Amino acid sequence: MKYVGEAPQEELATGERPTRNRVARSILDHGPSTVADLAKRVGLTQAAVRRHLDALVSDDVVEAREQRVYGARTRGRPAKVFALTDCGRDAFDQSYDKLAADALRWIADTAGDEALVAFARARMAAQSEKYRAVIEAADPEARTEALARALSADGYAATARSAPGRQQGEQLCQHHCPVAHVAEQFPQLCEAETEFFSSLLGTHVQRLATLAHGDGVCTTFVPRSSPTAPQASQTTHSASASTAGRNPA
Repeated sequence: MKYVGEAPQEELATGERPTRNRVARSILDHGPSTVADLAKRVGLTQAAVRRHLDALVSDDVVEAREQRVYGARTRGRPAKVFALTDCGRDAFDQSYDKLAADALRWIADTAGDEALVAFARARMAAQSEKYRAVIEAADPEARTEALARALSADGYAATARSAPGRQQGEQLCQHHCPVAHVAEQFPQLCEAETEFFSSLLGTHVQRLATLAHGDGVCTTFVPRSSPTAPQASQTTHSASASTAGRNPA
């Protein structure tokens, strides 16, 4: 990661910048995090983590926000978490967002939205053989976790966990998306990815949140039920995806 913002020489000498990079990287890999969570993961005291977070906030690498709760909200004030800003995400990868956006806009303008949707689906289909092999090799109850591992291998920093509250299912969380900025303009990328997940897992899934819409993580709900025949056209999308999305790249 190229650190965003300059640091004085005395700070570099004491190793402040690498430590701050570790804090930022931990947020990238695990999503919006509390000070306590970060302290455990990077092996620092909470006071030290706060000091690094203050510097990262000052440099517009991370921002503080109220923890988002899915399902039943517990009593008490929501915890404050720290999430990467767009500037912070940009520091982790060199992308060709403008070129990709220009190409997709040209497709839409010259061939229509149907061609854009076809491109998004074809892009996912090109990865289907590799991903399907991973899913089919896993036990049925472990397929969401297998998909998370496959996505992580491709740079999506994905995890799978039980859904909170009374929801009978799992949440597939992608903490990084290389095309999030492009998906802000072209939600068809997110919609095609959601269809792709539904087809791979053999059940209807629901997108709850996306990085492209400003959420701290792309979250997909996978119901814990008997597998059904994959039908992409019946995939359930979140309300946010219908108004404005994301994708594996």
